[in-house]
Amino acid sequence: MESHGRGGIGGRGAGRPRNPYELTEDSPVYVISVAAQLSGLHPQTLRQYDRLGLVSPDRTAGRGRRYSARDIQLLRQVQQLSQDEGINLAGIKRIIELENQVAALQSRVAELQAAVEGAATAMQQREAQVHASYRRDLVRYQDVQQSSALVVWRPKRPE
Repeated sequence: MESHGRGGIGGRGAGRPRNPYELTEDSPVYVISVAAQLSGLHPQTLRQYDRLGLVSPDRTAGRGRRYSARDIQLLRQVQQLSQDEGINLAGIKRIIELENQVAALQSRVAELQAAVEGAATAMQQREAQVHASYRRDLVRYQDVQQSSALVVWRPKRPE
């Protein structure tokens, strides 16, 4: 099966399996009639959602739609928002876009946190190396408090 990319809101990232025979929730395996049955929607409704960009399934070389388990889940979510919550399709599209944006931002935050933690660990290791390289015959300078003591000094007289 050949895929021609993903468009629309239901699109997927680079999470494809390395093994072409490995099935994941993103594997496009269901034809439109099966996807309609699994989602409880009419095939014409699935076509409309595809045209509107709500759920965009993968396409075969012959342009046939192939839905994944994730697409089926998204179809159910669209149906629930539409029927139970009374949200129109434009609103549902915006909700899905915002959910995808939040997920992408959460992923980016996790990446940045990992980078910061890695940098902090590297800095601590470098600091430990610097401290380990100190010469032991040197004494660390400590600031001395000013005192009001008087020191008398007399030069030695030549004898």
